Amino acid sequence: MPRSARRHRRFALFAQLMAVVVAVGAVVIVVAEGPGGRPEADRLAADEISSVPPPLVAAPLPPSADPSPSVSASPSAPAVLRLPGSVPSAGAGRFGYDDRSGPVLGRAGELRRYRVAVESGSAEDAVGFGRAVEAALAGPGSWVDSGRLRLQQVPGNAPRDFTVYLATARTAGRMCAAGGVDIRIGGRPYTSCRAPGQVIINLDRWRLSVPHYVSAGVPLSVYRTYVVNHEVGHQLGHRHERCPGAGRPAPVMMQQTLFLNGCRVNPWPYLDGRRYAGPGL
Repeated sequence: MPRSARRHRRFALFAQLMAVVVAVGAVVIVVAEGPGGRPEADRLAADEISSVPPPLVAAPLPPSADPSPSVSASPSAPAVLRLPGSVPSAGAGRFGYDDRSGPVLGRAGELRRYRVAVESGSAEDAVGFGRAVEAALAGPGSWVDSGRLRLQQVPGNAPRDFTVYLATARTAGRMCAAGGVDIRIGGRPYTSCRAPGQVIINLDRWRLSVPHYVSAGVPLSVYRTYVVNHEVGHQLGHRHERCPGAGRPAPVMMQQTLFLNGCRVNPWPYLDGRRYAGPGL
């Protein structure tokens, strides 16, 4: 091979060798560093971490929601502490019934049936009252949590063990007095009561709660749960109880409609699956 040809071939081989060296160096640099000079392994780890959702993930927007970031979420509505407007102080003295058959509440034990009645002229709906009573008695935390009692709502004309009435103050006062219970405070029927076979809820309390609940910001729904479980507790044979200590939950059989005596509001007879009670009167 002529000398000039050999010189040209050596130059070509050298050029190819240098190109390979440059390429390998570039690969090493890419592997060693990611964009911005950060180690690629660290970048990948960071990407993997950022792809893991946080512990609390907001639910996706429903199809009808506006996903625009310029639309701020509306604040949650404040709790209803008492209902506005006047409360009928007297009704017709006649009752209409929620004629639904409810589910059996509770796992085991004696089955006691109840019906739900609302006084005509009270401006309250029997079905709505029945649902609220059922929610209070279903728990968790209600009397059926004992495992020795079941409760079921039945229609108005069905055999029953007791009736839960929602009555205007005047009618409640008369019904309670007939059962031997005086519910007057300052001369006006104020509390609710239990008479034989009758759980009588005062419409004033059902709509307005009580001042110390309202001033503490306790929702009306909590008071309603309390008053149902308290009066049904009397129907089940439980007597009044006292506050077991300042700062502790009030027993459901404490007269929370009148006072708390340092206890905290509690609408349930069972807490954490165990019967919660205070000293007897």
